[in-house]
Amino acid sequence: MLERIKSFLLYNADQTKENSVSALQRKKRSGFFTEYCTGLKKPLKILDIGGSDYYWRCLGFTGDDNYKIMIINTENQKTDDFTNITFLKRDARDLRFISDGEYDLVFSNSMIEHLNSYDEQKKLAGEIRRTGKKYFIQTPDYYFPLEPHFLFPFFQFLSVEMKTKLIRKYSLGWFEKQTNQENARQLAESVRLLKEKELREIFPGCKIYRERFFGLSKSLTAYN
Repeated sequence: MLERIKSFLLYNADQTKENSVSALQRKKRSGFFTEYCTGLKKPLKILDIGGSDYYWRCLGFTGDDNYKIMIINTENQKTDDFTNITFLKRDARDLRFISDGEYDLVFSNSMIEHLNSYDEQKKLAGEIRRTGKKYFIQTPDYYFPLEPHFLFPFFQFLSVEMKTKLIRKYSLGWFEKQTNQENARQLAESVRLLKEKELREIFPGCKIYRERFFGLSKSLTAYN
């Protein structure tokens, strides 16, 4: 029974599955983002922090010279086939090599919550505002009942100690059970979901696009 529930949750959290909840939510968000971009001057120079070539392929922006996209990620991306997308393997927490206002738009999809402290998140937000004239930053909503990485109800409300115990005992979400105490603790501390109040604090004056699932706020996007 537990395995069936886990399989159901994993399927619906997988954006590559066409009819999953995650894929349907992504389509809605992509539609909003595409509409948002139509009003911006082209060609549009975009910095994607922590993103992937997969997202832009799904969006239909690959090969479109109206969009000049630079992806920064610590994991390699396949961008050689696309004339309008380049990739830089680098830690996005250090953007000092980018000039003020160098990009028309800084984009990020479900990345900022992987910085595990509010100070780090605030620092990155400052760099996003510095390097881009505009920004479009999506992150899961802290108050949605099902934590989206570990796929465990209310996991984000638990103490680090309790998270660590659960991670050592079970395979949760996308992660296998961790038998090592230190590895389990590091994993427990690896995700910090943001509240809307915090998102508004680190992106002053931003607008919020909210994705809902059964009336509950599942995802937040800060944009200007």
